[in-house]
Amino acid sequence: MRPDTPADHVAEAERLLRTATQYPEDHEPLLLRAAAHLELAGDREYASTLYDRLLAAGTDRPLLVKALQAANLWEYGHEAEARALIAGIRSAAPVDPAPWEVIAETLESHDELEASHDCFTTALSVLLTPGDDEVTYETQALLIGRHRVRRLLGLPHDARDTLADKVHAAHAEISLDELHDPNRLWALGSDNPAELRAEIARLRSELGSYRSALSRPFPVAVLHWPKGEFDELLAAYPQLAVEYPSHVEHLAAIEGALRDLAATGTANLGVVTATVPSYEAFAASEQSSPASTELLPQYATTLAARGRALPWPPAKGAACWCGSGATYRDCHGGPTATAPPTRG
Repeated sequence: MRPDTPADHVAEAERLLRTATQYPEDHEPLLLRAAAHLELAGDREYASTLYDRLLAAGTDRPLLVKALQAANLWEYGHEAEARALIAGIRSAAPVDPAPWEVIAETLESHDELEASHDCFTTALSVLLTPGDDEVTYETQALLIGRHRVRRLLGLPHDARDTLADKVHAAHAEISLDELHDPNRLWALGSDNPAELRAEIARLRSELGSYRSALSRPFPVAVLHWPKGEFDELLAAYPQLAVEYPSHVEHLAAIEGALRDLAATGTANLGVVTATVPSYEAFAASEQSSPASTELLPQYATTLAARGRALPWPPAKGAACWCGSGATYRDCHGGPTATAPPTRG
């Protein structure tokens, strides 16, 4: 059950903090989630101490933590400090889209539209190669955010707005121009059935976008067993051969499942790599047998929630998720890919 009240969010934050002490290797994603719940509960000062703790202890994504800290500080009266953090992030020009998105949306939420637009535009100049229409899921959010701010500013479409329309159209029936129209042409109070249907369709599309954004830290993940772990798993639990007939078929099934999910419009897909000791520990925590096939998707979801998922499809030129050493495009990313290429 999702938290609904401030007290619920505080309780969830406390649970996550306790979990972080039990699993120090996962403390970073757990503390970030705890801080988010504290913000929703209104305890922004406590959330700020968690961001400071992460920065002091060392983090893999310090600019993202600083961006989240800036957004939080601004909300409870520390505007000058927030602006200083945002300026530092912009100067660092990160290649990670997430800090850019957080600070650009922070500026937008405080009616700093010109600064937000400049932030979105600078981010895309860093992250996108001119003329390249291949856009990662994370960068899509920047394109769409920039489109939204430009509509609020009354600016005409440019090439990047056209690209935003293109990537958005792959997942929704309602155009970005309609979603981002600052002067709504109708309201739900209208007695015109055609207008009511159009407004409901728009709201459904907008809700879908919000749900996608909320799901970003917890991708829909598919479980991948490397060859050594795969062999060890079946040796220990031969009952799982029903689920995993062979390693080649396992790899093909992963890619097939991901492509099927993408074809249905499911966003934020990922691959999580499994190990037998980790899986056995998870089974013990769930008081279940590792031989149970029903436990496998639960294990995948847990790994994804701990920030262990690799985004799918991989970025252009990146290595394939299967660990073959080949690029994704030359391996499972090919048009008829089923297994990694044979090496002589």
